[in-house]
Amino acid sequence: MGMRFADATDQAIGVEKGTVPWHHAAMTQPPLLLIPGPVQTDPRVKAAMAQDIAPWDNETRPRYASLRERVRVIAGGVEGEHVCLPLQGCGHFILEAALRTFVPPGQKVLIPNNGNYGVRMIRLAAEAGRVPVAIDIPEGEVATGAMIARALAEDPAIGTVSVVHSETATALVNPMEEIAASVKAAGRRLIVDAVSGFGAIPFDMGAHPEADAVVFSSNKCMEAMPGIGFAIARVDRLEACRGNAGSWSFDLADLLHHARTFGWGSIRFTPAIQSLAAFEVALDIFEAEGGQQARLARYTENARILYDGMVDLGLTPWLPKDRQGPIIVNMHQPPDPAFALQPFVDALKRRGFLISNFSTTTAPTFRIGAIGRLFPDDMRRAVTAVAETLDELGVRRLSRTDIAA
Repeated sequence: MGMRFADATDQAIGVEKGTVPWHHAAMTQPPLLLIPGPVQTDPRVKAAMAQDIAPWDNETRPRYASLRERVRVIAGGVEGEHVCLPLQGCGHFILEAALRTFVPPGQKVLIPNNGNYGVRMIRLAAEAGRVPVAIDIPEGEVATGAMIARALAEDPAIGTVSVVHSETATALVNPMEEIAASVKAAGRRLIVDAVSGFGAIPFDMGAHPEADAVVFSSNKCMEAMPGIGFAIARVDRLEACRGNAGSWSFDLADLLHHARTFGWGSIRFTPAIQSLAAFEVALDIFEAEGGQQARLARYTENARILYDGMVDLGLTPWLPKDRQGPIIVNMHQPPDPAFALQPFVDALKRRGFLISNFSTTTAPTFRIGAIGRLFPDDMRRAVTAVAETLDELGVRRLSRTDIAA
């Protein structure tokens, strides 16, 4: 089979004299990343980045082709009906590519909007020359199949529905099975933005002929490095949608054409090849752990410990527990004048945990990620660190009494 991407890096390579890790120079041990992406990774995944790789070498090609097939299987794609199409860039890149490919210019696309990533999807569609039709839903409320069915019945010009599966801004998970059923019943098409949930939150492409594509990125629940977006897409729809994209770089139909022309191990344009090497190792770890079900179970337990632990501290959760997803946990910022987000983040970082230093909800919140190479004991230590940090800052009033927990 030839060399695996990662075979050349069995041991970590030493750092040259005078250099230090980018943002942890003063720390003997870098903090654990408790953010929703890029996530904490296994040392073996990191080590796979430390090599030079020729993307078009004959030993690279079979590894790349095999990687694509492994991803298709995780998504429930059917051989011959679905293909895996990697694209350089972040989750926004692969989502824009899907919108451009499967929604013709000037056509309406229905987008349920209950968070910041719904807002971003609307902008991506509009700036690509598509016509977004938003269903504005209060933050903290899920999109429902009934909402979708009603909107589609009212406007027959809507051809596609595009939905954020796991809304990373709020921790909410939209009920994709229910939404997909409404799309199918109305005879429309579906794009699933699974950027923050693929690999943990299931969506079976083989069971959903109405779905043109599910898209995700390498650096979240698959626990690999950033740099690659993936679309698992229907072959028949890709063939029918050639010429839609208006962009060579963001044309998924052209990715299929390239693979058919030059082989499934051929990479169109220069890729983030080290990220692909890391992704291959991350796939090995994913499969050894037990795949999607095992990863979802670990993340769910991580999120439960975070949620319950911070409620026990007296903090107010953003979502009621029955709507809390497994990806992140959002808490209202304490209504105490002693609390400010950046000092809180800085003090928590000194204790070995790095969280996001910005709020993604209308009311001020802070969010802690439950995904990545993290385990329940890490979450328990994180809760303890939050308690110590609040005490250090002199924050006494923790709870929001003006809202229901």
